[in-house]
Amino acid sequence: MAMEVTQVLLNAQSIDATVRNQAEESLKLFQDQNLPSFFLSLSGELSNDDKPVESRKLAGLILKNALDAKEQHRKFELVQKWLALDPNVKTQIKGCLLKTLSSPVPDARSTASQVIAKVAGIELPQKQWPELIGSLLSNAPQQPIHVKQATLETLGYLCEEISPDILDQDHVNKILTAVVQGMNATEGNNDVRLAATRALYNALGFAQVNFNNDMERDYIMRVVCEETLSPEVKIRQAAFECLVSISTIYYEKLAPYIQDIFNITAKAVKQDEESVALQAIEFWSSVCDEETDILGEYGSEFTGDSEIPCFYFIKKALPALVPMLLETLLKQEEDQDEDEGAWNIAMAGGTCLGLVARTVGDDIVPHVMPFIEENISKPDWRQREAATYAFGSILEGPSPEKLIPTVNVALQFMLNALTKDPSNHVKDTTAWTLGRIFEFLHGTALDTPIITQANCQQIITVLLQSMNDVPNVAEKACGALYFLAQGYEEVGPSPLTPYFQEIVKSLLTATNRKDSGESRLRTAAYETLNEVVRCSTDETAPMVLQLVPLIMTELHNTLEGQKLSSDEREKQSELQGLLCGCMQVIIQKLGSSEPTKYVFIQHADQIMGLFLRVFACRSATVLEEAMLAIGALAYTIGPDFAKYMPEFYHHLEMGLQNFEEYQVCAVTVGVVGDICRALEIKILPYCDGIMTQLLKDLSSNQLHRSVKPPIFSCFGDIALAIGDNFEKYLMYAMPMLQSAAELSANTSGADDEMLEYTNSLRNGILEAYSGIFQGFKNSSKTQLLVAHAPHVLQFLATMYMEKDMDDIVMKTAVGVLGDLADTLGSNAGSLIQQSPSCRDFLNECLSSEDHMLKESAEWAKLAITRAISV
Repeated sequence: MAMEVTQVLLNAQSIDATVRNQAEESLKLFQDQNLPSFFLSLSGELSNDDKPVESRKLAGLILKNALDAKEQHRKFELVQKWLALDPNVKTQIKGCLLKTLSSPVPDARSTASQVIAKVAGIELPQKQWPELIGSLLSNAPQQPIHVKQATLETLGYLCEEISPDILDQDHVNKILTAVVQGMNATEGNNDVRLAATRALYNALGFAQVNFNNDMERDYIMRVVCEETLSPEVKIRQAAFECLVSISTIYYEKLAPYIQDIFNITAKAVKQDEESVALQAIEFWSSVCDEETDILGEYGSEFTGDSEIPCFYFIKKALPALVPMLLETLLKQEEDQDEDEGAWNIAMAGGTCLGLVARTVGDDIVPHVMPFIEENISKPDWRQREAATYAFGSILEGPSPEKLIPTVNVALQFMLNALTKDPSNHVKDTTAWTLGRIFEFLHGTALDTPIITQANCQQIITVLLQSMNDVPNVAEKACGALYFLAQGYEEVGPSPLTPYFQEIVKSLLTATNRKDSGESRLRTAAYETLNEVVRCSTDETAPMVLQLVPLIMTELHNTLEGQKLSSDEREKQSELQGLLCGCMQVIIQKLGSSEPTKYVFIQHADQIMGLFLRVFACRSATVLEEAMLAIGALAYTIGPDFAKYMPEFYHHLEMGLQNFEEYQVCAVTVGVVGDICRALEIKILPYCDGIMTQLLKDLSSNQLHRSVKPPIFSCFGDIALAIGDNFEKYLMYAMPMLQSAAELSANTSGADDEMLEYTNSLRNGILEAYSGIFQGFKNSSKTQLLVAHAPHVLQFLATMYMEKDMDDIVMKTAVGVLGDLADTLGSNAGSLIQQSPSCRDFLNECLSSEDHMLKESAEWAKLAITRAISV
């Protein structure tokens, strides 16, 4: 194979599918049968300047993919295979890769850079390849330009691949020196400067020590700011990307540079190419995010001695920053409303303006209002649209008191614009702005309603009329109606009730428009219909009931066996998902009151029949939506759902086995919980199969970790449903719970994302324990649980001492303490008395200001007191 690898790699890129597939098969076989030779052949191909560039590039790409994968379990396997290779083989491969960095062929060098970084990502954490950094840095100063460029590119990829704690400070200093030298004005080659600037972007996370040193930080900042003025557009863009990253990582170090950065960004936004201007705006968006986070974290108690102080850069920059952003709003593109993925300077400016409003609140209003008043009635559509966009952008952040007087004046104007403005751009942004008004300034929490008896009918008439407009305007009108309905969720007699039938009819018409596939119109119409139904009152229940046969017919039509192209099938799947989602909301609504539930149940057989047919579809979204709808149906009809189980069980099992589409698996786990609550003891005949699959899921390293917490929680649902019949699963479930509890109790060194996951895992484990203890309550078999009580108490004590439980976990944890005492009585009482941490935890919960936590703790205290006195 090694002899002909060049030809095979070229064949793998053939336009002839047969030749291509055959070559791909050969490569796969080679990889599986002889991994060392496979790696050697590919790295040899990549490093050989006599070979065609196409085969060299593909060789590098295949090498890279043989070292890394998106799925964690697959990545782990590939890493282990590399680490298991003979050291001599690895040395040869690495030699070929480093040699390729001096190849005259740019594509080969670039590919080799990426592969070196992947190998380094595996080996450096294992304390292997210690000489790599040194050998790369020896390439930098005296080498030819193309080698210097490839070396800097490699250093950039390397910093992207490994975490900062892997490199010692000496190596970091040397990397930063090489990178900053490569960026310097004395470096005459633009390719080298671009590679260096991009490498700095990835290396910034390593530069903590250097940024704490005033001289070093000044030097780095000076070089970055100089690069923003480079004659080469890609270098300017990369330099601004560095500034954006610096604003996030080193916000607290920005003060000495902020005035210069403002001048640089203002010039770029005004005069530079769009790709550069977008990054210049992104800098200020990033500063807004930082300040919002700091002020949000410390709230009103924010003081100068917080971990990171807020420098109020945005507030201080308002008089200059806001006019700069407002000017960008006038740079719209003609077709931006029709293009879903559009992103341009006007949109970036508006987004940043919205972030500024969230950061400074009321202070932004006087800076923006003159621009709106000056432009809102101008003959040029760009000025009217910009003024409307500016208004919509500042509606989240300032207080209702500050905004409502202006909104009351603007509302009538906007309703007129939505029906009469000749420009679709203006109508699109007007409908979006109305949606923002209803989202942030409408609802029961506000003292002064902006929607009154006097204007309610006009608002609804205008929105329904706009649903007949071009798709992008109609979609925004649906969005506005969505928030209008949501604002009346808690209201007794809803002002929307008299218009309910008309609203539903207009939304259904929108879903059936021939052009409803454009601008997400059909999706928006169904989402709005769901919200209108969800927020409706008992008075409109008969009309919601009339929707049932309508939606059933629509769903039935999508299941009829016509031959479809793959594009049509995709659209059909999307529609099935939307209809199942709509059905779920209708089921929940009608199931929430007895009279409608009774009438609705007469449709249940037909509905379930349709859902079962939907499972023939292979789209993950449709499977998720159908599962959720079935969960709602089970909850609504209760024990009678048992009659569907023989036919449905197979689909339930398939969902639990769906590792690839893990969201489907997660939803199915949730539906098992719904069915347990609905069927209670009637679920027993299916529990062996369900528990077997859940235990398999937990043991698998292929299943996404986010599904594991709900699986543990599901153990609790099953135990609650079948009581002490859960006995036969204890020997499997309890050791799994115990080992997961031990893993999740200690969180030292966890970042925010990991801590969030750990808390969701803890909560799942606690819900399992709670369900098991409650399930065995008053049973003759409670003794079976006594041996597990010390582990549970140890878990609670360790979590308490870690001091990083979130509110949800604390509430579940104190509930488990109560369940333990309630079920095990004196057996638990003495153990709890011997655990000072559990007692301290209980006392802390008892003195909490959180009403629900305190209530749970009082119940737990009562249960413990009873257990001790037995």
